[in-house]
Amino acid sequence: MKTPEFNLLEEAWIRVLKDDCSEEMVSLPEAMIHAHEYRDLCGDTPEQDMAVLRLLLAVLHTIFSKMDEDGQDNVIDTPTQARKRWRALWEKGYFKEDVIRTYLEKYHERFWLFHDQYPFWQIPEAAVGTEYTVAKLNGELSESGNKVRLFPLCNGIKKQEMEYAAAARWLLYVNAYDDTSAKPKGKGLPSPGVGWPGKLGLIAAVGDNLMLNLTLLKDGRSLWEGEDKPIWEREPSKKERQEIAVPDNLAELLTLQSRRLLLKRDHNKVVGYYLLGGDFFDKNLAYAEQMTVWREVKEKDRKFFTPRRHDPSRQMWRDFGSIFVESGSNVRKPGVVSWYDTIATEMQWKIRPIRFRIASVQYGDKDFFVNDTFSDSLAFQGELLLQMSRPWQSRILDEINKCEEVAGAIGMLEGNLAKAEGRDADIVYAKEVFYDRIDQPFRRWLMEILPETDDISKTCKKLDEIIQMVGKELGEEMVSNAGEAAIAGAVSNAGVTS
Repeated sequence: MKTPEFNLLEEAWIRVLKDDCSEEMVSLPEAMIHAHEYRDLCGDTPEQDMAVLRLLLAVLHTIFSKMDEDGQDNVIDTPTQARKRWRALWEKGYFKEDVIRTYLEKYHERFWLFHDQYPFWQIPEAAVGTEYTVAKLNGELSESGNKVRLFPLCNGIKKQEMEYAAAARWLLYVNAYDDTSAKPKGKGLPSPGVGWPGKLGLIAAVGDNLMLNLTLLKDGRSLWEGEDKPIWEREPSKKERQEIAVPDNLAELLTLQSRRLLLKRDHNKVVGYYLLGGDFFDKNLAYAEQMTVWREVKEKDRKFFTPRRHDPSRQMWRDFGSIFVESGSNVRKPGVVSWYDTIATEMQWKIRPIRFRIASVQYGDKDFFVNDTFSDSLAFQGELLLQMSRPWQSRILDEINKCEEVAGAIGMLEGNLAKAEGRDADIVYAKEVFYDRIDQPFRRWLMEILPETDDISKTCKKLDEIIQMVGKELGEEMVSNAGEAAIAGAVSNAGVTS
């Protein structure tokens, strides 16, 4: 039996951003014990940070759904108790070290990155799976054997080997976002699709993120049905491409093994990995997921919601309505947003800024490979999410619609100018230019709204003037750049000047 190596409870591998903006690498327990001293996670990519955040939340949810803030056994059995538990943790201001360490030490053997029987987030049986190099493990490179990047972010030895700490982070990333290119070893097995978080439009609260995303109530309202069972408390499945029921407890969902993985190492470096398909389930009606945006689906005589991936061409504020405003039965807010509603009401928070971040991996050709990654964030006063701010929510949606109308007018102008010049119109690009120019003004306007004291009409009028000015300036610029060809007009096939 080989000696286990690199225990994630002891070794530094999670990258965090401290309050003084310096970076530090810490162990798994330290990331939670000293969370109040950190500003954010700062891993290799925002998508990787989401994967690490989900691991941290699985640990915390497992502990504090069963114990109080001081580590005393006390299982949450009512919504009121859940809210009080969260409030007690918040007012304490930190997670007690002995509570975190005592729980994790019970499963110390399950947190070795390299272990004969229980390698963390892996299974030895995956050694029969598809073999990949470090260039595929590294999400910043994401190369396969038959698709090499022309302009990689790193070259040489960095494409051939990886330190254990980085490999641990990227291991979570691959499990979360792996594409569908790997072929099954068994015959006739179904496709599990991409990793579960890769199917989502991921969203999380930023700043105090371990607490603000610690959803002790499902969608901020109801008790979780099942007892938390993260992967380290269960025997890992060894079956390839196994369809399972949607987990009824958050810890199991957050630690879902979408892939069966096994790291390959040589001379104290990771040089690649083996992969098989893992657990999957129908993403429709998977309402246990708390960190995704949703879209409504209508099929025959039923309606339901399914996770909606983010559109990288849209700024986050343009989807304010579908993310933050629950308007009737056709919008389902993300669980972390609904949870903020619950805790803000419980804590009687009013003037308190909140920032949400979205992140996603973009795939191509039926999710067969990764095209790109995408992230954005949006900050505003948290009070805008509460029911008392419904008038503000309505007016914010009106302002977004006005931006869409001006963008439409810009697109129409581009179409007319292109026709006059005798060229192909690029309406999409013209609209993008407008959204790019209104982006920062809109974000500043949203952040500066103080719902309790500001006058809605005056506040919206200020933005109306900015929208009109940006649209007018861009339109004049487009006409000016069109030149003499547009003024003279283009001659059609019929010989008539258009």
